[in-house]
Amino acid sequence: MNENAIEGRNAVLEAFRAGKTVDKLYVQEGLKDGPILSIVREAKKQGSHILYSDKESLNRMSEDGKHQGVIAMVASYSYAELGDILASAREKGEDPFLILLDGIEDPYNLGAIIRTANQVGAHGVIINKNRAVGLTASVARTSAGALNYTPVAKVTNMARTIEELKKEGFWFVAADMDGEEMYSLNLKGPLGLVIGNEGKGVSELVRKKCDFTARIPMLGQIDSLNASVAAGVLAYEVLRQRRS
Repeated sequence: MNENAIEGRNAVLEAFRAGKTVDKLYVQEGLKDGPILSIVREAKKQGSHILYSDKESLNRMSEDGKHQGVIAMVASYSYAELGDILASAREKGEDPFLILLDGIEDPYNLGAIIRTANQVGAHGVIINKNRAVGLTASVARTSAGALNYTPVAKVTNMARTIEELKKEGFWFVAADMDGEEMYSLNLKGPLGLVIGNEGKGVSELVRKKCDFTARIPMLGQIDSLNASVAAGVLAYEVLRQRRS
């Protein structure tokens, strides 16, 4: 059972009404009675990702099989608003630096990246609402406290978010093994560093929205790095350039 899971109709409904942030709501297929419809309505109001699953799948997720057709995955920390992150950078008189994660699914990668973001002075981390890990307890532990200082915003459409941030003067660089060597790029100014999914990398749509791609030079026999390691290497190059 996931440590951030709440199951059972009353418990899930009360979680919504108490204002808890529900990243994902799993609902048993075919259930449309009053309590289920009330829960789904609350989920839509909050913007939670709703997934319909068969009973056997929910049984496997459940601790004791008493889920009553609904399981909610609750965030351990609250999400920030993107506008507030930008406002904080302006108040500090700094060029905003954001790390955008396009489909990171491993909680340990997300936690490690948030920790790195804090160390390099990034103003915030942006994650996908769907098909990505949220702010679970595992993420919080791996971040080693960084979640208390580095805000994380959740967006529905990463490509559209990039378009909107470009209007604010941002440039975007995506991590890509076929990109330009990172040392040859100018990574100063308002910048968004985009890190892709552990297996697929940055999606084609998001990559096309970026202004350039960055490659980490590697001399070994394998041709890729763990997502959190790649994020750390690139983020520290951004920090080096911003301090020079």
